[in-house]
Amino acid sequence: MKIVVLTLGCPKNEADAQSLKGKLIERGHQIITEVDGADLAIIYTCGFILDAKEESINEIFRMVNQKKEKNNFKVVAVGCLIQRYYEDFKKEIPEIDGLIGVESSEKIADLISDENYFFYSNNMNSICEFTSRETLASHSYIKIGDGCNRNCSFCSIPSFKGISMSRSTDDIVNEASFLIENGVKELILVSQDTTQYGLDLKDKSSLPVLLKRLNELDGEFWIRVLYLHPDHINSELIQTMISLPKVINYFDIPVQSGSNKILSSMKRIKSSGELRRLFEYIRSLSDDAVIRTTIMVGFPGETETTFNETLDFIKRVKFDHLGGFVYSKEENTEAYLMEESMNSEHAAELLNELLNIQEGISLSFLDKMVGKEYPVLLEKDEGDIFGRNYALAPDIDNTIFIDGTYFSKGFVKCRITGVFENQLEGELI
Repeated sequence: MKIVVLTLGCPKNEADAQSLKGKLIERGHQIITEVDGADLAIIYTCGFILDAKEESINEIFRMVNQKKEKNNFKVVAVGCLIQRYYEDFKKEIPEIDGLIGVESSEKIADLISDENYFFYSNNMNSICEFTSRETLASHSYIKIGDGCNRNCSFCSIPSFKGISMSRSTDDIVNEASFLIENGVKELILVSQDTTQYGLDLKDKSSLPVLLKRLNELDGEFWIRVLYLHPDHINSELIQTMISLPKVINYFDIPVQSGSNKILSSMKRIKSSGELRRLFEYIRSLSDDAVIRTTIMVGFPGETETTFNETLDFIKRVKFDHLGGFVYSKEENTEAYLMEESMNSEHAAELLNELLNIQEGISLSFLDKMVGKEYPVLLEKDEGDIFGRNYALAPDIDNTIFIDGTYFSKGFVKCRITGVFENQLEGELI
């Protein structure tokens, strides 16, 4: 079949989708990039919060509507949202041709090849052995594990992703070697919480051990690590990341709040003071360390006082990058039964206030790059050329607009010439 794979949600879905494409090609299918001409559309869905769920549902309906114009066109939705609401989707959208929950790319490829498009299991295991995958961009996400044991009171992920499961170190290294040999220059390690990596493995592997193995691979490439839980990142991991030359000093640590009251209700361990000392420690070891975080606004119990504590927190820490979202009440979480203290409209107003303050902090960070030269990776977007240096992760951070048409999949040297509306500008050297 000619198959188009549409990916919504987080980079873990992106990693799964790239793996699935490789598995489907192995089974004789053709992967295409446009819906026109496709026999089948596979949609990777997200079930984390309301906005993500709505985006996935809208995409499902958009594809189902294509069936009216395309003969023999089939639509199969897979992943987190389906695992969470399998029976609801089966009942409410009879026009859909298939629903598959959280399964490994190997399993999904087998189901698709056998035309067994409806499948649900409580196993929730998306880990499978690496064989091959699509490699088109200069960066690739590598999913080192899945599931989560942390049980934050706001998070529904354990209910539809299951407990934490790690891939073997050897299998991850094999995938990384394949990607490097096929021209990938940035390996981005992802999981629900990368600090959990190896805790379930009998060989006592860990994220520091994995990073050391990857750092030993031949070639010119970066290693970036995302989703480090603030309560479980430790000095060994921080020192390992900073000491290894191929691991870039980029620390993605989502704290969610700067208020002790809210952190406690979220079932987080570290206080705001301990979190500040964590970030001070990272910066004491590396002058060029980049720190990104995520803040949630409107969690049950949130007040003007707790919000102002979070504002004070981000002003003190001065995160280089920060993303934010409004609390989403999700069933199968402890917070679902908590009384909400703030409506979503007010929470959105406060979030905008926070992001406006953060914009000034991030602008100061970007201004410090002006006049400096960096190795960058180039990417194309509808004819425009953009670059990223070590301080800028794909899809979530700023980019460097490059004036010109030269493009290379490898590293090039770039001088930052200015900042315009929080967008870096640069010239190739």
